Order: sequence, then C-alpha cells, then structure tokens
Amino acid sequence: MRKFFRKYLPQHETVKSHRWLKPFGGLLHHPNLWHLHRRSVAGGVAIGLFCGLIPGPLQMISAALLAVLFRVNLPVAAFTTLYTNPFTIVPLYLLAYELGAWVSGARNGAALVHPSFPELHWHDWLTELWSWLALLGEPFLIGLPLFAVGLSIAGYFAVRMAWRVAVIWKWRARKRRRVHGEQ
Repeated sequence: MRKFFRKYLPQHETVKSHRWLKPFGGLLHHPNLWHLHRRSVAGGVAIGLFCGLIPGPLQMISAALLAVLFRVNLPVAAFTTLYTNPFTIVPLYLLAYELGAWVSGARNGAALVHPSFPELHWHDWLTELWSWLALLGEPFLIGLPLFAVGLSIAGYFAVRMAWRVAVIWKWRARKRRRVHGEQ
C-alpha cells in the first residue's frame, strides 16, 4: 500500500520548501503528517471524507487544518476531499437530506421541500448557497453532519481493514516463497 501512495504524494521536503507554506513550517514538521502507516492514512481518509461534505470551497483547507490538529496524513486528507465534485455533490447532499428527514421524523405527514440545487453566480454564490441550505432546513442540517460522520467512520475502518488484508497477503506470499525456495 505504501508504494501506491508514495507514487502520488508529494515529498515532505517539497512541501516544507514551498514558498506559500514556509510560514507554517513549524506546524508541518510532525512525522505523522507525512508518514504512510495504517493509522495515519486511515485518519487522513476519515478527515477527508468528513470535510468533503463541507459546503463551499473550504473543504481542502479544513481537511488540512484538521489533519494538522489530529496529526494524521495531510496529503491523504486533502486528496480524499476530491470525492465531492460538481457531479457528486448534489446526490450526496440529497442522501444527507433523506437521512436527516428519516432521523428527524420529518416524513411523518409534514410537507417536505423537494430540494433542487440553486443556480449559483460568482458575485453572490455564498448568499445563494446559504439561502438554499436554510430552505432545506432541519432535515439537511441534521442529515449532513450524520452522513459526514458515518462516511468518515466507514472510511477509517475500511482503510484499516484493507491495509491489514494487504499486510496479511504479503506475509503469506513471503511465507510461500520461503517454503518453495527451501524445497
């Protein structure tokens, strides 16, 4: 698994020497932010999945801040937020809305708003997005954090389990090579 991640992640020294990141150099020196081990990568995936559902352009910034705070792999956390994009964000938000409607009991006879994504313009996108979120109301405000926490927990344990399976598979392959090499 490490070889796979090392191909795509930047080197620690490259990030430390980047001119925009030099002021934060002291915060970026912790080894867990860059090392590829089971706990650090699983935590990075969990944070990235959680922060990916944050509305607006703050996903990577919040993932980076939480990765530094919790000392998990920073590049993995930032990269994992990319699961949300213009094609996936609306279905994910609809799932969060449905989860919130189910949890809050809003389906019990109350008239629900049928959510449709607003048309956003560059000059007032934030106010339009906030108005849309307020229109969705309680089901969305309950469902989005629940969905984000659920995704992050599932992602954390999925990475831990996949990492463990890969390690066991490599151990068994090494053992088979040793047994066949001795005969």
